Amino acid sequence: MDVAGVRFVSNLSGAALALGFIGGGIVLGTASGLTPGLHVNTLAILLASIAPQIPADPHLVGAALLAAGVVHSFLDIVPTLAIGVPDAALAVSALPGHRLVLGGRGREALRLSALGSGGAILTAVVLGAPITWGMSKIAPVLIKHIGLVLAAVALVMVLTEQSNRARMGAIIAIGASGFLGLLTLDVETGGILPGGDMLLPLLSGLFGIPILVLAARGGGIPPQTGTTLATDPRTLGNWTLLGASAGAVVAYIPGVSAAVAAVIAFVGLPGEAGDRGFIVTVSGVNTANTVFALFALIALGAPRTGVLVAFEEAKLPPNLPLLLVAILSAAAVAVVLVPTLGDRYFELVGLVDSTLLSVSVGVLLAVLAGIFTGPVGVLVLSVAALVGYVPVVFDSKRVHLMGVLFVPLAI
Repeated sequence: MDVAGVRFVSNLSGAALALGFIGGGIVLGTASGLTPGLHVNTLAILLASIAPQIPADPHLVGAALLAAGVVHSFLDIVPTLAIGVPDAALAVSALPGHRLVLGGRGREALRLSALGSGGAILTAVVLGAPITWGMSKIAPVLIKHIGLVLAAVALVMVLTEQSNRARMGAIIAIGASGFLGLLTLDVETGGILPGGDMLLPLLSGLFGIPILVLAARGGGIPPQTGTTLATDPRTLGNWTLLGASAGAVVAYIPGVSAAVAAVIAFVGLPGEAGDRGFIVTVSGVNTANTVFALFALIALGAPRTGVLVAFEEAKLPPNLPLLLVAILSAAAVAVVLVPTLGDRYFELVGLVDSTLLSVSVGVLLAVLAGIFTGPVGVLVLSVAALVGYVPVVFDSKRVHLMGVLFVPLAI
């Protein structure tokens, strides 16, 4: 049945087939989200490259693609916390999350992330239409002055450091990572497989490799005990709303990634919020962006995420009701998967020697960089790892390394 150009599934067999495709996307997103260092954009482009060969209604293929992206955005917190290899959106959460893990509160962190992501998805679905209308008016002004906005954010980040040494480290980290981003972000990749971009080696080098080296010297993950949330529901809701709001910025302002929005959201977070608030907020940015970006694609014809760029390149028709069902279904499953699989992930990682695990994951990152971005990607990974040590040397926040994205954007 077609209503105003939108196609609805109106029979049980069709609904079952749609749910089957959504389920397939959930399985793919689960596998990719739990793989250390695998970028959601890489998954999306790989799926888009095979989408035309799938003998099925393209509406269903699109639903599977979006479901995979949503589940990945929930589950990539698991390897970030357990091993320390971040996805683009979650890179800035590496240290706050690890502090909770080292304190035995990793299981709580998983549940905070799942609630932050799930709540942000629901917020974005409810507010998607009015925010799309409002942002279509505001976005041009923000885009025009994006350089000044990001410069102000960088200044606030530096001033929040507690010592002159740390402030110096922040300035060096922003400058060095920003210069590295200017040199490499637009470099053509020559990987064996499609779907690679320089974000993979850049973020893995800046955030993943230094953490792996430090982890190799440690004693591994301590026992993770309680799951009780040390946060009241009202505060949790405020953090979720902040993440969803920042996710809207990503969807409507070209060039602003989820990682940059996470930095902006964290600067605006009250000081007492701490690590728990950061995890909830960053997770909310990561997932709400999916919904807002879908509304932006429908209303403005502009894909703002890697998943939706791949959606467009595969020429998949945007069926808004079906895609919203796919998003909500995937989110409902992912909220359960994060703590269920995450707890097991922690247990398995805890059984492995920390040095062996760190070296193995480091080799995996290098292999992924080579497969998707070629020899130049491996070189970028190595240089980024050196820059990633600046905050360690100066005892400053690792979040300043996100200059790799917002410096090129500001310039």
